[in-house]
Amino acid sequence: MGTRVTAAVTSRFGAVLILLVTVGLTALVFLTSPAQPEKEPADGLPAGKQSTKVIELADRFASGRAEVAVVVYERRDAPLTDADRAAIERTRTTAGGQAPAVVAEDGRAALLPVTLTGEGDELYAAVDKLRETVHAGLPAGLNAQVTGGPAFGRDISAAFEGADVTLLIATASVVALLLLITYRSPLLWIVPLVVIGVGDQVVAKLLPWVAVLVGERTDASVSGIVSVLVFGAGTDYALLLISRYREELRRADDRREAMRVALRNAAPAVVASAGTVVLALLTLLAAVLTANRTLGVAAAIGVAVALLFGLVVLPAALVCLPRGIFWPFVPRVGSDDPTTRGLWSRVAHAVGRHPARVLAGATVLLAVLAGGLLSTSIGLSQTEQFRTQVESVTAQEALARHFPAGSAQPVTVIVPAAATDRVVAAVEGTDGVAAVGRPERSDDGTLTKLRVDLKAGSGTPAADDTVRALRSALGALSAGETLVGGAPAADLDKRDAYSRDNTVVVPLVLLVVLLVLVLLLRSVVAPVLLLLTVIVSFAASVGAAGLVLRHVLDIPALDAGVPLLSFLFLVALGVDYNIFLVTRARQEAAALGDTRAGVIRALGATGGVITSAGILLAAVFTVLGVLPVIVLTQIGVIVGIGVVLDTLVVRTVVVPAIALLLGERFWWPARPATASSSGESAQSPDAPAHHPGRHVATGAPGRHAG
Repeated sequence: MGTRVTAAVTSRFGAVLILLVTVGLTALVFLTSPAQPEKEPADGLPAGKQSTKVIELADRFASGRAEVAVVVYERRDAPLTDADRAAIERTRTTAGGQAPAVVAEDGRAALLPVTLTGEGDELYAAVDKLRETVHAGLPAGLNAQVTGGPAFGRDISAAFEGADVTLLIATASVVALLLLITYRSPLLWIVPLVVIGVGDQVVAKLLPWVAVLVGERTDASVSGIVSVLVFGAGTDYALLLISRYREELRRADDRREAMRVALRNAAPAVVASAGTVVLALLTLLAAVLTANRTLGVAAAIGVAVALLFGLVVLPAALVCLPRGIFWPFVPRVGSDDPTTRGLWSRVAHAVGRHPARVLAGATVLLAVLAGGLLSTSIGLSQTEQFRTQVESVTAQEALARHFPAGSAQPVTVIVPAAATDRVVAAVEGTDGVAAVGRPERSDDGTLTKLRVDLKAGSGTPAADDTVRALRSALGALSAGETLVGGAPAADLDKRDAYSRDNTVVVPLVLLVVLLVLVLLLRSVVAPVLLLLTVIVSFAASVGAAGLVLRHVLDIPALDAGVPLLSFLFLVALGVDYNIFLVTRARQEAAALGDTRAGVIRALGATGGVITSAGILLAAVFTVLGVLPVIVLTQIGVIVGIGVVLDTLVVRTVVVPAIALLLGERFWWPARPATASSSGESAQSPDAPAHHPGRHVATGAPGRHAG
């Protein structure tokens, strides 16, 4: 930040004006925020795929977009009784079921298909009503549950009901507790928490606009991830700024002057960090899966707002308050500067004495953790999406005990009407197909739609193989386009889209991070090495998380979308701490004229605040586990473990040890350690200021900064 900007933000008039403008603009955002658009049937599916086209053609048939829920009746210890069959028939009549119930060969279960109309909340309300009807008046010993596509959708929706409030309370509680521990002040933690909380609510009101920009609504999972990201990133920025402010209060009588210096020196690293995260998130615009593009734009907006509130609103709020806000540990002019003392200074000197040894130990640890990748698999079936027991899953399990597992969610085949007979014969002869329904002609008579029940449940490898076999067999039978859709095909298409997005987005993220580091450090060697450490850290994080998820939480595999999102968050956020450390090391090397001394001082100075920020960010992401959806739990665990590794191993040991071993070569082609003799340290806007008898340390923690 320039001198004029920092002066405007910290002046008496400027600070009050910023707070008033923030209140006004926040109110304006709340008043003008549009409602979320209605959920569309093709939301979340990749454009142009066969499953998406099947949904788009639904209106050309009499059945339209109506969906079928399946009521599963089961008597575990005996065949169905006459009273059971009578109850099933009553339900069929009451619920409007058009087809009769199908009784299993063992006589102990029956399926009742019920067609439901509506979309979004209207469809989910129909599922709730059906469940009420089904559960009423059952004979003793007869179980009845509802599954199928609408039921799974309803249960996922229910898992997110109240999620905004739940996540907000859980996240704010975690942030408040950790800020209280970090600052050891009953007052100070309130200021950043309120500022970040307001920023989070502003982002929540901006999210409906993302649908206008990207073309898909932001659902509860997106808003949950974005909220956690805003709190995590915003709190990190607050910790770094307040730590620097506390340090400057030990040097200046005027708190506004202290904030001006703190803001001017802390801003470059914070802006570079936030810019890296925003650019990395925007690489998701290259994804084919609309849900990924939506998350990328929404999260980028969230981080940008967190940066604005952290570097403009928070300093304005702090300078309006007296030093006493730090009570009981109020920083006084002339009090001790802990830069060269304390735990992290001892850690820094220990690394400095044996850099090769500690680097080897850290490398072995990361390699062992990364070994968990060998036993980590990717791909969950639809029944493995919840951490808690839900009716659609238990009903599907009951169905699979007596019927083909794919009966609840069939494949939908659409073919030119002229090829109907050939297609039916080919479908019936495909391995993995359990049954083919009666063909349905489109309103104009040019197309035919078939319901195809699979033997395997949606999302399983066997179902994937059958869908591929159907597409291969039917593609050559007709001169027109043959489409294979439905839930099993949509699951496959989404996983294929994630695979494609991995190959495109991951290199883009790495390229963006590398370019930012090169521009920031004016170096080539350091950015490449930093990027390699982040990649190794990601591998170790996923490996360690895979062991935790499988052996502690009993989750058998990662969801297909988890690796990409975890990589994005970990690389973007993990490089933050490296930016904070290495930019400080570069400044110290320039000021001291020696890379070794600069790295050791930088590690000792930034250790407390970066560790506090990392632990807080890890804890905030772990909060995603309060929701009973496995995808969010997995992202929370992987990112939480990864941030801890980045904070305590990569930033503390690996990066400093590499820099110490390489010395001046670490900065090639730059030579910051010789800058003092050429005057660069005095000219560089990033160079730390000098005070008689004391060295100013950008981003250094205060005595009580954790």
